[in-house]
Amino acid sequence: MVRIRVHGRGGEGAVTFAHILCASATYDGKYGQSCMAAAFERRGAPVEAFGRIGERPIAERGTITEPDIVAVLNPTLVTAVNVELGMNESGMLVVNAPEQLALKHRATYIDARRIALEMLNVPITNTVMLGAFAAATELVTLESLEKAARFILTRFSENKLKANIAAIRAGYDEVKRGQGIH
Repeated sequence: MVRIRVHGRGGEGAVTFAHILCASATYDGKYGQSCMAAAFERRGAPVEAFGRIGERPIAERGTITEPDIVAVLNPTLVTAVNVELGMNESGMLVVNAPEQLALKHRATYIDARRIALEMLNVPITNTVMLGAFAAATELVTLESLEKAARFILTRFSENKLKANIAAIRAGYDEVKRGQGIH
């Protein structure tokens, strides 16, 4: 089983990231389970969400203290919280940042904010980061992410949904082209 921790700020879609990611695993024939940290969530405050993806049913629940992979949706969190806490040496990060940050673990960087502003007209990076995450980890497929986004984002208009799916593809393509990998 792969354990994933997602760091974001309230209102940036960290929980939605985890839900879409784990739903996409089911479209790939795997098992996925997502949840958020118990916290007083308010816009802008640091939040954590969690995902587990495996080949067998997942009975483990709750917070993830020893993640295999960490996604960081907002680069300001690197100085606000220890995003690498509990990671072993082989752990990896997928980070929204326009440049390399002072992190100890292997990381893939992508300027997801820039892409989100261009494609969605808002600095909400979760869908761009989902694409980048899939490309960097190969844990789920691009096709499964698109299906899961359609399933989870039912509250969105068709135009907004299409824009977010395009943002997923843009994040995926950017990493696959070798942009931002360190």
